Amino acid sequence: MIHIIGLGPGDPELITRQAWSLIKSSSEIWVRTRQHPAVAEVARQTVVHSYDHLYESHEDFAAVYAAIAADVVARGREGDVIYAVPGDPTVAEITPQLIRQQAAALDIPVTIHPAVSFLEPTFAALNEDPIRGVQVVDAQTLAETHHPRGSQGMGLLVPQLYSRLLAGDVKLTLMNAYPDDHPVTLISGAGSLDLRLQQMPLYELDRSDALDDLTTLWVPPLSYAATYADLQEIIAHLRAPNGCPWDRKQTHQSLRPYLLEETYEVLDALDAEDSDALKEELGDLLIQVALHVQIATEEGEFKLADVIRHVVEKLIRRHPHVFGDVSVQNADDVARNWEAIKREERKQNGEAEKKKTLLDGIAAALPALAKAQTTVSRLSRVGYPLPEPEPLTEKELGRRLLVLVELAQVADLDAEAALRAATARLRKALLALEAQAAARDQDFLELDDREKEALWRQWLDARD
Repeated sequence: MIHIIGLGPGDPELITRQAWSLIKSSSEIWVRTRQHPAVAEVARQTVVHSYDHLYESHEDFAAVYAAIAADVVARGREGDVIYAVPGDPTVAEITPQLIRQQAAALDIPVTIHPAVSFLEPTFAALNEDPIRGVQVVDAQTLAETHHPRGSQGMGLLVPQLYSRLLAGDVKLTLMNAYPDDHPVTLISGAGSLDLRLQQMPLYELDRSDALDDLTTLWVPPLSYAATYADLQEIIAHLRAPNGCPWDRKQTHQSLRPYLLEETYEVLDALDAEDSDALKEELGDLLIQVALHVQIATEEGEFKLADVIRHVVEKLIRRHPHVFGDVSVQNADDVARNWEAIKREERKQNGEAEKKKTLLDGIAAALPALAKAQTTVSRLSRVGYPLPEPEPLTEKELGRRLLVLVELAQVADLDAEAALRAATARLRKALLALEAQAAARDQDFLELDDREKEALWRQWLDARD
């Protein structure tokens, strides 16, 4: 039998009567670490063995915790063993989980004895009630991310903030979502006689010396609406029976012109290099996204989680050089990998028989110039020859394009239609080259770069 007990947050008086009885009745117990205020009092009642030495002999915490669990389970096979951890065994403790998993495989009974965790005295010290919504994320886990998960509309507790180095990494992650001067509080020794609270702006977090294994960071929620959930709630309210008549009558199709308009307003803000305008216009564009998501939710088409899951999985899948073990030398390698991955995705989705090409997915509604540049950009990845680069400013390029528009005007031609037709011919050319390769039992996209370029030049010569 393995008994796993909690030593509470610090003060020995907070150890439960049940755990205290086990301690006093046992000839020895094993503790994860002696670095806990209650261990000294426990040692007056029984022999205490610790696993502190494993922290020095292993490279990371995962290896330490695995070694501790293996040892406790091995002792449990021989007889009763009492294993003690700080706080509560089921709150912010990994070894009890590992022990239970390993013991279950060996049919060794395990009893978890609940205890007072660091949470209760922490909330008491902060005068906060978790019923309003609180997130708890281990400091090391938070430090390993680039953007904090969860909602900035709820308070965040970050336990085990044990060093300035770790605090620096946590600070950088939090500053990706919170203002640099967002007020935060360090709580040290919660549940002990050494309780200390230290308030500071977020940017000063790693300048504090009050950091150890019993230090927890409190990040209060933002005082204003700042999350996508806040936006979606407003949109859902607007579309509810007691909401706005205009919003309620909108459909995917009726919103189409507004989506296009807001997109162009974002582009205007970018062209003006106006960050304040960009902030506002991105918000207006996000309203359109939220409206479409809400309509889809109401119609049973999909939910926000489906949208995000799809795009996150796609980004990870299409960046194996970041999230996998693929090596690339430059952006051109990335682009080639991207197209190869997309082809494989189409095969796996059963879309190969639909004769998908490199140019599929370019929006038909794009302005002619944007569509032409996107088409040429994609074709350049598969051998389409581009002219030699020349020193050309945006102003000079604009002037040359304007000259072409002027020529179209005096010739009574539609420049937009002409460019669309020329771009369409490029698509037909790609299909022809693919068919030409297929006739030789080859895949045009898998030919080497020189072969693809030679085929393109043959087509260009024939066109001229």
